[in-house]
Amino acid sequence: MKHMGESMMALVCREGGALSLEERPVPQLQGDRDAVVKVTLSTICTSDLHIRRGAVLRAVPGTVLGHEFVGVVTQAGARTGLHPGDRVAANCIIFCGECWFCRHGYINNCERGGWELGCRIDGCQAEFVRVPFADQGLTRIPDGVTDENALFLGDILASGYFGAELLGIRPGDTVAVIGAGPVGLCAMACARLFGAAQIVALDLDENRLEVAQRQGLCDAVVHPGKEDAPAAIRQMTPHSGADGVVEAAGGADTFQLAWQLARPNATVALVAMYEQDQCLPLPAMYGKNLTFRTGGVDAVHGERLMGLLAAGKLNTDFLITHRAPLNDILEGYRVFEHRLDGCLKWAVTPYQH
Repeated sequence: MKHMGESMMALVCREGGALSLEERPVPQLQGDRDAVVKVTLSTICTSDLHIRRGAVLRAVPGTVLGHEFVGVVTQAGARTGLHPGDRVAANCIIFCGECWFCRHGYINNCERGGWELGCRIDGCQAEFVRVPFADQGLTRIPDGVTDENALFLGDILASGYFGAELLGIRPGDTVAVIGAGPVGLCAMACARLFGAAQIVALDLDENRLEVAQRQGLCDAVVHPGKEDAPAAIRQMTPHSGADGVVEAAGGADTFQLAWQLARPNATVALVAMYEQDQCLPLPAMYGKNLTFRTGGVDAVHGERLMGLLAAGKLNTDFLITHRAPLNDILEGYRVFEHRLDGCLKWAVTPYQH
């Protein structure tokens, strides 16, 4: 086990988006609500790509990337309720649990937190990571749940759950999900749990549509590049559109597609991260009486989602299509960014010394 003063390997994002695998000091506790975690499995997220491209204004150059991981606690502050040896899954959002926003469940707006790991403070694409407010942001992994089972709990799965939750799904609803990437696939799985009777997956990537079908996450697929997607959805539904739409793609025109797929008086949940401002064409949608609900991942349901994973009600293992040690993470970024070889998620295993 590494100790104070020793170094570790970590992936650092420099000014202009340059990535480098560097030696960094092993992090130490800075407060009684901190924990230090030895990372046993992490992954690369599309949000990391947004940071590289300069689309995340709050990101600090020189920061270790990564916010999606599981590991083993090596140090724990007195107020965390954690102990060395505890297996934990991380929440991608840091929140204090005490401010006005946290008390009302708006953890993204925490006055002392928000998206910090891998953005403003050093993240998890490293051998060790310090987690502030660990009593709020780390969920114990029960026996019987593997690292792979729990890896996506606090980000990708939480984002998909958030998107489905925002829709206020009623049993029998038709839900359209734009984007059959990791978040969209999780949104489909969660929409089913909320009682959706018909789930339609939309994507330009046929391989991803095939994954959605093969995993039983959707009932129908639509390829917007090959067919009139709004017309296709209208033909599948009795009320001229989907009851709810989850926009999980964040493409150049997917916001516009989202409201076009929705029936009058439907809800559109926007959980994608856009790199450009989006236009709300009020004259064109006049009379549809749509409700738009937006936000970053609302990762407050760690215990609930862990319970669903442990009970076999949710499964995200299939998202891991590639894996390699931290030594090879630069190749991981290349493959993940360009979706090579059917890559959905690249899992990063510990550094090989």
